[in-house]
Amino acid sequence: MKFAHGILALLIATNLLYGCAPVVIGGAAAGTAVVATSRRSPGAVVDDETIEMKARLAVVENKELNSQIHIEISSYNGVVLMTGEAPTAELRSQTENIVKEIPMLRQIHNEMVIGTPSPFKTRANDSLITAKVKVDLLRITDIEGFNGARVKVVTDNGTVYLMGLVTRKEADAVTEVARQVGGVEKVVKLFEYID
Repeated sequence: MKFAHGILALLIATNLLYGCAPVVIGGAAAGTAVVATSRRSPGAVVDDETIEMKARLAVVENKELNSQIHIEISSYNGVVLMTGEAPTAELRSQTENIVKEIPMLRQIHNEMVIGTPSPFKTRANDSLITAKVKVDLLRITDIEGFNGARVKVVTDNGTVYLMGLVTRKEADAVTEVARQVGGVEKVVKLFEYID
């Protein structure tokens, strides 16, 4: 049992570090890897990191709001996904209004649900699901030129959100792979199509 908890902790830490690596390293090695596999321009990759950081900071600076909600903010090509929980519709709207003020943002998908913030166990399970989906996407080899690392995967309460610049054929393959991962309750496609 201790071994399983250790593996889970390692996967969570890896997932958290992966999301923060371009910031921590200052865009050096990790940032280069993201740019090399992305269909976004290097500027768009940096813009997405900036949008995420500014949005998180704006929410954190509103201490009263931040103390009542749980939010995850992801950006891909200027499209922002907000997931998490807010205890009231008013707090959900207030959070969206704060995030809307971030420059360079093109669109918001506010998927926050009304409810109490999810417990750590649920978030840890979501991180594990995200890691499994990312690994399985790297196994897609039957689509010429496709790289699973180009797809941003976000999991919240068993729902997997998929973001990226993909063809419709790639989107179908990615969606099917995500649906097959244990623990996934629902898959939401937020792709931008390039064909």
